[in-house]
Amino acid sequence: MINAKILDLNRNGSAIRAMFEEGKRMAAQYGAENVYDYSLGNPSVEPPKEIREAFYHILEEESQNLVHGYMLNAGYEDVREAVAKKLNASFGTAFSARNILMTVGAAGGLNVAFKTLLNPGDEVITFAPFFGEYRNYVSNFDAELVVVPTTPETFQPDLAALAAAITPKTKAMLINNPNNPTGVVYPEAVIRDIAALLCQKEREFGTSIYLIADEPYRELVYDGVQVPYLTKYYHNTIVGYSYSKSLSLPGERIGYLVLPDSLDEADEIIAGAAVANRILGFVNAPSLIQRVVGRCQDVTVDVEIYNRNRELLYGKLTEYGYSCVKPQGAFYLFVKAPGGDDRAFVEAAKKHRILLVAGSGFGGPGYVRLAYCVDHDMILRSLPGFAALAKEYGLQ
Repeated sequence: MINAKILDLNRNGSAIRAMFEEGKRMAAQYGAENVYDYSLGNPSVEPPKEIREAFYHILEEESQNLVHGYMLNAGYEDVREAVAKKLNASFGTAFSARNILMTVGAAGGLNVAFKTLLNPGDEVITFAPFFGEYRNYVSNFDAELVVVPTTPETFQPDLAALAAAITPKTKAMLINNPNNPTGVVYPEAVIRDIAALLCQKEREFGTSIYLIADEPYRELVYDGVQVPYLTKYYHNTIVGYSYSKSLSLPGERIGYLVLPDSLDEADEIIAGAAVANRILGFVNAPSLIQRVVGRCQDVTVDVEIYNRNRELLYGKLTEYGYSCVKPQGAFYLFVKAPGGDDRAFVEAAKKHRILLVAGSGFGGPGYVRLAYCVDHDMILRSLPGFAALAKEYGLQ
């Protein structure tokens, strides 16, 4: 028999990916313009023109051995230095290339961090709802994901519940800010309280507890909201970042880890993460796209395109009677499922050719997630279906 964990994943699969495949089947049956797919967080905004220009310039101007060859497992030193300089200018930090490890996206980065830190039986805390793959990433290293609830309706951290969940086995806490699937941003006051609590628990148990920030949506925020940079608040912070959303490059699989000198056992962690990058099979982040993002540190996508979608979809759904916290970041709406059964509502929506993802897969039963990183006209075409669903459930 094959590996038991993989066998279980084969059987239970990813709800997001399953719905994405369902969308492809329905598009072939009804026509793509008649299917309204909100399942996958696949950026709809084109990458900035500077990305294409960087590809051209690098291929024309740089040594092809440099562009396509091996480098240190941590990545090209000049690219890492460019990332560090950008962070220092943005957040008043003092990082150098030593503190940056280029990774195969945020997912690769989290697995590198967990491989470096976790022993079997260790615990990793996260807040619900959360990106469902977190459970698999932690399980990869025979550790346990401990899920802590957030406050109802607002999805802000419950500090009392967090305090009760921290034990001598707690090795790390994983925060996704802005959050997928809710779009909520944890503000500075909350981050300060979390940091103080972790410091208290480190002293109480005589352990090191690492705060891991998963930040692929950092630049996708609205209404002037600020996302706190966690290394400023807590000494044992590791930051994982991806360019998948900020530059619309999800298929390129490029991101980085920030490993500050303030970490307990910093030298061992920095060296160990480079080893983990290699032995997990990544070896190093892809070479060409490393050089591209190194040149594009001051570039982002046009967030206003997502904001336009956010305003339209949130405004219309709440007008129809649906209940949803207005997202402050990312590109998701987490909508309360009428009737309370998220899976039943997902099936009901399919009848109107609307594809949603059940919140149960995110540790948020009773809700559904809509990814509004889609074509604006698709949202407009889908609105009659949402209105009809609202009537079926007695919302209007």
